[in-house]
Amino acid sequence: MRSGLSIGEFSRLTHLSVRTLRRYHEGGLLVPSHVDDLTGYRYYSAAQIPTAQVIHRLRELDVPLPAVRRILDAGDPGARSALVAEHLRRLESELDRTWAAVRSLRRLLAPEPAPVQVEVRSLPATTVAAVEDDVELDDVLGWYAGAMAELDATLDGPLGTPGGVYDNALFETGRGHVLVHRPTQDPPSRGRVRPVELPAVELAVATHVGDHDDIDVTYGEVGAWVVANAL
Repeated sequence: MRSGLSIGEFSRLTHLSVRTLRRYHEGGLLVPSHVDDLTGYRYYSAAQIPTAQVIHRLRELDVPLPAVRRILDAGDPGARSALVAEHLRRLESELDRTWAAVRSLRRLLAPEPAPVQVEVRSLPATTVAAVEDDVELDDVLGWYAGAMAELDATLDGPLGTPGGVYDNALFETGRGHVLVHRPTQDPPSRGRVRPVELPAVELAVATHVGDHDDIDVTYGEVGAWVVANAL
């Protein structure tokens, strides 16, 4: 005499394929309430339907199987909510990166992209308040945010426009020296902040319009302008 719902019936009720249910059983994620010793047939109880539905929703959100198991094993509803919220934050971050890439690609593939206006500007030697270090390319955005926050928290009085000097090796080998700075009248030495003198320099300058993730497109157009003008 059978006990509970067959795997086919349970599959229809939960919209999880038989193959998926077998995989969840083998992985210890959704174990049948009864397995026939003679036939090996799997049977499920009606009480397992909500659990299967939760698993289905989590997998639709691309939650990895180990994370699904942790969520199901968390007895405290608050702990479950925290685990789900953590994954949703990762999804939102990935979605933001995806949309930034889409916008950048659309700009690159536009029939007649708006030309970038480039000008040559000469700057005298300037003393600035700066934070500098050797940084991995994958870590540069987080490092930049921390360095700028420290500059802003350390400096008083009117501040100039923030800037940065990036070693070519950062892009060529994935690690290089980075210096970010703010012009100020009396740069202090406090924490990571130090006074640094930037040498006189002639720059090719353009204004980037758009997200920071898209800045390489403008940088490439400036580079093309420099090459075209034999600089």
